[in-house]
Amino acid sequence: MLLTVLLAAFSCRVRAQGLDANAAREAKTYHALEVVPHKARARSNPLESDPEALRAGGKLFEEHCADCHGKKAEGGKKGASLLKPQVAQASPGTLFWILSNGVLWHGMPDWSKLPEPQRWQLVAFLKSLKASANANTPPQASLAFLSSGATTRKVAMEK
Repeated sequence: MLLTVLLAAFSCRVRAQGLDANAAREAKTYHALEVVPHKARARSNPLESDPEALRAGGKLFEEHCADCHGKKAEGGKKGASLLKPQVAQASPGTLFWILSNGVLWHGMPDWSKLPEPQRWQLVAFLKSLKASANANTPPQASLAFLSSGATTRKVAMEK
């Protein structure tokens, strides 16, 4: 009986440490969002209200980001989930800075080779995603890319 109690206590402690480790890992993953320079955070997206920018950003996401971050931005083996509240609450300027400079210690390259308007299109797309507390919870925005030919694609957003 004493052994059972000790094993149960040890098991609870290990689970608690596991949660702490997960929380620490998540904080480290999204830390780059917190260290973006203030001037960069304050930038606004000049394409924010352009519906074409949203569609173009979705296409760019599919071409350049989905391999690492998942087709639905849920995260993958290489890239973090973009559906987390930390990303949803980030300013457009913060996201633009991250895209432009990368997060090299996490393996995310800088995308400064993309023209600035295309980076703002990606930001518009990312800001259209709705945060999900759990990566297993389906996002509120669908990233279904509907093919209408070999090269034409468009984003279907659920309302």
